[in-house]
Formats: sequence, C-alpha cells, structure tokens
Amino acid sequence: MPDTFSDSPRLSDREFDHLARLVEAQAGIRMPPGKRTMLEGRLRRRLRERGMRDFREYCHFLFDQGGLEEELGDLIDVVTTNKTDFFREPKHFEILSGAILPGLVRRGVGISRPLQVWSAGSSIGAEAYTLAMVLAEYRSSCPGFHFRILGTDICTTVLRTASRAIYPEDMAQPIGHDLRHRYLLRSLDRKARQIRIIPELRAAVEFRHLNFMASEYRLPSMQDVVFCRNVIIYFDNVVRFAVLSRICSCIATGGYLFMGHSETLSGFTLPLRQVAPTVYVKL
Repeated sequence: MPDTFSDSPRLSDREFDHLARLVEAQAGIRMPPGKRTMLEGRLRRRLRERGMRDFREYCHFLFDQGGLEEELGDLIDVVTTNKTDFFREPKHFEILSGAILPGLVRRGVGISRPLQVWSAGSSIGAEAYTLAMVLAEYRSSCPGFHFRILGTDICTTVLRTASRAIYPEDMAQPIGHDLRHRYLLRSLDRKARQIRIIPELRAAVEFRHLNFMASEYRLPSMQDVVFCRNVIIYFDNVVRFAVLSRICSCIATGGYLFMGHSETLSGFTLPLRQVAPTVYVKL
C-alpha cells in the first residue's frame, strides 16, 4: 500500500476517454463528459482497494499490464446504476395478475409447464422477488399453477445480494401488510432491522450473470413474461435496438415484455404489439 495516497485523484482527459470507451464497449453504458465526476468518484474505491495512487496507475494496469480481464467485473460493478425497489411501478403487477396471467393460463402456460419469467437487469433482486410474490398470490386461486423466475444482471455484487435475499427492513415499506406476513421473515436480531424472503420464494428464483452486450442470451428456456424496465435508457439507439432484438428472440410467441414508464420502442421495428402502456406482446 502506498504511503501517500491522494484522497482525490483526478481523471485526465485521456484517462477518462479510455475508460469511457471501455465501459461503453463492455456494458453498453454511455459515459459522456458530464459523467466524468461520477466516474471519478466511483472508481476511487477501486484505487484504494488496489493500493494505487492515481488513475494513471490504474489505467496502466488495465491497458498496458494485462489487468483488464482481472479487473473488468469490479470496474463494471462500480459504474453500474442499481436503483430498485419492491413493487416499483406497481401498475405493471396489476396488469400482470389481472389481465395477462389468466390469458396465459387458458393456453396452458403455468399449468402444463411452468410459467417462465425473466427479470432482465434484476439488480439486488427486488423486482424478481416482487414477481415471485405476485405469482404466488395468483397460484393461491389457481390450483396447479407453477412458475420459475430468472433474474439476470451484469453486476456480480448485486447478484450475490439477490441470492442471499436479505434486505434492510425499510425496503419492505411498498409491500402490503398481508404479503409481508406471508412472504417475509424478520431477523431474530431486532437491532439488525433486516428482512429475508421466505425459502419457498427463494427456491423459485434463480440469478445469473448476463451482459446485454453479449451477441446472444443463452437462457435456459424461452420466456413467457419479461420485465426489462429502466435498462435501455442507458444505451444509445443502436445498442437499444440490438439489445431489444436479442430480448425478443428469447420471448415465446404470445409472451409479454414490460418496459419502464420512461422508455419507448418508438422508431424500432420489432415483433411486438402494444397492449397497455409500456407492455407489449410478442407476435
């Protein structure tokens, strides 16, 4: 560890340009000049953890000393935004349980085989476990209904959190009282103020690493419902279209795609038809 580590190393124009191009190429996340301060702040932790004095040393390690393969996962982790909540954009879950699930069940989906649901860009798992609660509630009034949920993210740190399914107690606020009683466990250590998703729901959800920039998404099966919300806003239009095309290739005919309320598919030719605001069916 260096003896004199600077608390505020700064990125040079050249270093920022190299790192910004790397992040966009590897994760599809744009880093315009306005993101420079954010990138500096988030990467200072990597400098401290690697015992490096400044970004010049860090970039030398990445680009000249062959450290990119070793460091890439941690680099992407610290620059990825992972905002998530339980029951975020709640209208989507009402549409899912009230309109979409009954139609899928009439076709035998969820009965003759498990309903396959994909939380794409799952972050720490709040969306995936929200889906698990909604589907478990639907199962209570639909005998024989069963489902599997896949959560994917580029960030390995949040995937570990999602798999543990342990969250601060205040994250449970958007969850209704009855659902909290059925699907959440409180820590025996009251001072910890933590909750955990019950084992039954955890068993129905699998988390995997997936980079949207991959040339194909090798999912275990075709998906009946995909939630990909507030993800493509970080990409430019060329990358958006490529990512959405690959997502569509993973959706079964007659399956559904949910997008974030700030996102649009306008201008893209995709095999989708809108059925509700930011909800689409695969043709």
